[in-house]
Amino acid sequence: MSLRYLASRLVQGLFVLWVAFTLSFFLLYWLPGDPIIAMLGAGGELQSYDSAEVARLRAEFHLDQPLIVQYLFALGDLLCFDLGTSIQAGTPVTEAIATALPSTLALAASALVIALVVGTAIAVAATLTRRPWLRDTLAALPGLGVALPTFWVGLMLLQIFSFRLPLLPAVGTGSPAAIVLPAVTLAIPLSAIIAQVLFRSLQNAWIHPFVTTFRASGYTRLRLLLRQALPVALLPALTMGGVLFGQALAGSVVVENVFSRQGLGRLAQTAVAGQDIPLVQGIVLFAAAVFVLVNLITDLSYPLLDPRLRDAGRTVEKKDSGTFAEAAGNEGARP
Repeated sequence: MSLRYLASRLVQGLFVLWVAFTLSFFLLYWLPGDPIIAMLGAGGELQSYDSAEVARLRAEFHLDQPLIVQYLFALGDLLCFDLGTSIQAGTPVTEAIATALPSTLALAASALVIALVVGTAIAVAATLTRRPWLRDTLAALPGLGVALPTFWVGLMLLQIFSFRLPLLPAVGTGSPAAIVLPAVTLAIPLSAIIAQVLFRSLQNAWIHPFVTTFRASGYTRLRLLLRQALPVALLPALTMGGVLFGQALAGSVVVENVFSRQGLGRLAQTAVAGQDIPLVQGIVLFAAAVFVLVNLITDLSYPLLDPRLRDAGRTVEKKDSGTFAEAAGNEGARP
């Protein structure tokens, strides 16, 4: 993979971060209400508080400046890797995100592992089975998983496994058992997406000529699928990596509120309700940075999964070097 391609992807990633920052900034500032009044808890009644104190707080957060000046202040702080200070808590945004991040990462990672195992199992089973009714049933499960609302799934799991059958805790973040129901709730739509994409990719990979060659060599269906077809089918599924992680972060907002878990989801909900603009922007930027990073890692991992991409890259480099050498020779042969 050339350095030019890597540099272009990094530039694209920086552009995505800038767009996310700019859109979130103006959308949040155009919302009705006053962040300072929300912080003071005045319920919109400015006269309940000292006007000098309100003016001091607005000046501290640059809210007394024109909107474009506020944007330039915020952009300048961002270029210095400073996300600002939370209006509600008075702590640095990076500190607030770092405090809430471990719980959300544990939830998202657990959900992604469950989704990957379940989604792959459904896609492989639907591809291997020779019974049409079973294949059609397994192929229909992902659609059902996508259609189910996340909050409804969480409430049903709470009703069954916490209230009727007190097997797992309903709320909290302290014990490993407390993450089971939230992770399963978040994993259901993710596994459905993985199963849909992977099943279609396996169906396409199953008819490739190299699969027919290996089948003629005596490979069993399971070995042929796991050793030959699955690595090829994973490439289209990998393109969903950034989307899946983004959905995991977005779904954590609902899941953490349903199960009363502390994390980025609860932090984002509290920040939006309190119009804590720096904190909301910090969470949006973090989610965008994760999306960019996961997509970059996905692109870099393609040649590791499919040797044909490495061979294609070497062929292009040889052609380029050969063309350059030929052009240089022609140039030297001119009288």
